[in-house]
Amino acid sequence: MQLNYIANASTPSSSGRTIPVIDPSDGQVFDEIQRSSAQDIDAAVHAARQCFDAVWCKVSAAERGRLLMKLSAKVAEHADELAAIEQRDCGKPTRQAKADALALVRYFEYYAGACDKLHGETIPYQDGYSVLTWREPHGVTGHIIPWNYPMQIFGRSVGGALAAGNVSVVKPAEDACLSLIRVAQLAAEVGFPAGAINIVTGYGHEVGDALARHPGIDHISFTGSPGVGTIIQQVAAERHCPVTLELGGKSPQIIFADADLDAAIPMVINAIVQNAGQTCSAGSRVLIDELIYEPLLERLGQAFEKLRVGPAILDLDVGPLIRASQQQRVWDFLSDAQVAGIPMVAQGQIVDEAPETGYYQAPTLLRDVPVMHRLAQEEVFGPVLSAMSFRDEDHAVELANATKFGLVAGVWTRDGARQFRMARRVKSGQVFINNYGAGGGVELPFGGVKSSGYGREKGFEALLGFTTLKTVAIRHG
Repeated sequence: MQLNYIANASTPSSSGRTIPVIDPSDGQVFDEIQRSSAQDIDAAVHAARQCFDAVWCKVSAAERGRLLMKLSAKVAEHADELAAIEQRDCGKPTRQAKADALALVRYFEYYAGACDKLHGETIPYQDGYSVLTWREPHGVTGHIIPWNYPMQIFGRSVGGALAAGNVSVVKPAEDACLSLIRVAQLAAEVGFPAGAINIVTGYGHEVGDALARHPGIDHISFTGSPGVGTIIQQVAAERHCPVTLELGGKSPQIIFADADLDAAIPMVINAIVQNAGQTCSAGSRVLIDELIYEPLLERLGQAFEKLRVGPAILDLDVGPLIRASQQQRVWDFLSDAQVAGIPMVAQGQIVDEAPETGYYQAPTLLRDVPVMHRLAQEEVFGPVLSAMSFRDEDHAVELANATKFGLVAGVWTRDGARQFRMARRVKSGQVFINNYGAGGGVELPFGGVKSSGYGREKGFEALLGFTTLKTVAIRHG
């Protein structure tokens, strides 16, 4: 049984209740986590506040950097262990789980080096005045982390908050808690003071809600659905608490006739099947120049048919979905497509070794998806790629921007002028030209526009969001 981790100590929930932990590969229970309550959140916030006021606020930026670097090294030592935990908890194939563990290493390494680079400014002003600014931490930050990339999102969110001088209370998704509990334990081992990192598990409507409403939380970072993001904004607004929101996307891959298709095809496929399509930045729409629509669909279809799906431990192209309800959600989308007469081009294959009790979905390529159909408008959060054709550049932009989301976009063209035009015209927080995702890009600011949220995580920009700016004006005659 896994316990909460508060003030560097394993702590049972006040309720005494638990939540089963299920392996998505076979649908079987293999552990339990705490079903915590508002009382447990209160204890964690109290521990965090004590740490901030008595200890952490006195730790220099350089020393924060040393602690984060030690944690980075510690996570690297335990990368295989953490990957194995993530694999069973989330159903990630071995390669993905290991990549996530190594990404966490890099996040802590990056923010370790950034701690003492967060500078203020001096401002020219009236004669007799000296004016300067400096950046101060919010204090206690709350982090609501989803189940699709627990380690990576912990790294970009909590890593940035700690680097900026905050302490954190973390509520992971009930479907994926185990790796983060272990990371918090490793942080204690390398010297993080009690209360700097606190993990409280439980259901969103109980623990997540309590965290968002707690008056002792000075900033909230949330990654998840637009609906829940709206609730968090409303709750936070009641006490004027700042928030950073990453709320998903319906990201387009825009492929022009002059594109390098040999380079584009593998990236287009990886962008929708990675983590079984359960990725906020998944390239779930492929917009194809009508001049190459049919031949490119044929090549994509051939590639889809070669994809294999199975248990995480087999390390195939695609693992299981996280839970039965997510599997049903994907099935509902595909059922709607069938009713609407949307043609299926190709599907991958679920291997014979996959248990019937696991949550599997074959990658599916659909064509001629109407622009206003829910498959082109809503997040499926599964390995389903919707294809549609465009006539020209203006039409491509129109289709790309025709959703409420704006998180990531990919543009494939050799035309240099078009690359810049598309990058400016597509409404998106990130635009990748002749690539997609840039290998993860710990250094690259990440966040959305429109219903994809606001604020930025990753890169140095994240540190600005985890601080508040103070202006000091000194009159000296």
